[in-house]
Amino acid sequence: MSGFINIAYIVASVLFIYGLKMLGRADTARRGNLVSASGMSLAIVVTLLASGLGYVWIVVGLVVGSVIGVLAARTVQMTQMPEMVALLNGSGGLASLLVGWAEYARNPQADEFTAAAIFLAVLIGGVTFTGSLVAFGKLSGRIEGKPIQFTNQQLINIIILGGTVLIGIIFVLFPQTAFLLFLVAILAAMALGVLAVIPIGGADMPIVVSLLNSYSGLAASMAGFIIGNNVLIVAGSLVGASGLILTNIMCKAMNRSLANVLFSGFGAVATASTVKIEGEAKPITAEDAYFILEAASSVIFVPGYGMAVAQAQHAVRELADLLMANGAEVSYAIHPVAGRMPGHMNVLLAEANVPYEQLVEPDDVNPTMDVVDVAVVIGANDVVNPAAREDEGSPLYGMPIINVDDARTVFVLKRGMSAGFSGVENPLFFKENTRMLFGDAKDSLSTLVSEFKEALAA
Repeated sequence: MSGFINIAYIVASVLFIYGLKMLGRADTARRGNLVSASGMSLAIVVTLLASGLGYVWIVVGLVVGSVIGVLAARTVQMTQMPEMVALLNGSGGLASLLVGWAEYARNPQADEFTAAAIFLAVLIGGVTFTGSLVAFGKLSGRIEGKPIQFTNQQLINIIILGGTVLIGIIFVLFPQTAFLLFLVAILAAMALGVLAVIPIGGADMPIVVSLLNSYSGLAASMAGFIIGNNVLIVAGSLVGASGLILTNIMCKAMNRSLANVLFSGFGAVATASTVKIEGEAKPITAEDAYFILEAASSVIFVPGYGMAVAQAQHAVRELADLLMANGAEVSYAIHPVAGRMPGHMNVLLAEANVPYEQLVEPDDVNPTMDVVDVAVVIGANDVVNPAAREDEGSPLYGMPIINVDDARTVFVLKRGMSAGFSGVENPLFFKENTRMLFGDAKDSLSTLVSEFKEALAA
């Protein structure tokens, strides 16, 4: 039986790795997700069979889990997906914490290695759980998106972390007599999760979500060591490593160091702007915008969270098809932190069947932005804010952005003149080459599509 279980775990691990590789491309991501899910299903069923659990309970568990998953997939809107991911990260952290606690309750005389794994699962799981809840609150608007700070915040975090590590050392050496310290460590870990995330501004939440995802994987890997489950160790390690790699990519995209993320407090720099925003916003109607687009030979779409809110990705794709039929070269500039979570815009555009080859990164498009006829900004704000390049007093200063202001004409599709998720005003709105197309992005794009179709029908 053990031989069969190990073979099944190897197959599941291979499916995890292969599925993760397929997630690297938009055209294979959906299949990759199914491959990874198949591997997890196999691992769960085999583990439950090995534990002696009856077939009835296995089927009941699969049915209940499947129903919850289907309901979540059907009812959660794309605009709510970032906070959903945060909740999933938190659930993973809590599960690992409970596994560690249950194993300690079952075997207080654990050896040093197992005791260390238990403590790490509880510590990382607790931080992940409460940190993810705070991230959920900020992403969903239940908690203010601005950094929440207080005096000596970093010092308090360090004291709590240092005290927790000290408790961990005592626990590993004397687990059988350290139950009260164990409970204190759980509370300290949960407090640390809250304190580590509240000083982080809303604009940096994509990095936080990615980092917490990595934490959930590390906690799961520790849980695997605790119960001696090889496939859980592999799966947790994959999630932890991929999350950490993605965190590093996101840090570079936000011009943050990994140390800033690990010790929090980033995105909370309170500096005074050194550049005065001058000029007036120049509105334009969809009908007038059509004439400019109709004459354009190159158009770049820059999507942001506003596109997700308006569910405008299909209208964007339809307009892009009409522009290409009209002879224009079309591409989509995707900033790594556009939206509220890593890959947010990629998922939306893939849903609209936008060809993967048309997606470009800022470094690829910025050098030639000055020859682009029209840049269409759809609900993006911070990732196109010139203050990141021009205003040394801006909290965004130094962050690589998409230089849409270098294009010959810029259309900004927004409902109003509000600042982005970071709360920083955007001088792009007042540039000479910028035109503000106010209103719901989907309605504005649909009007542009109608104008093109009417012209083709005439």
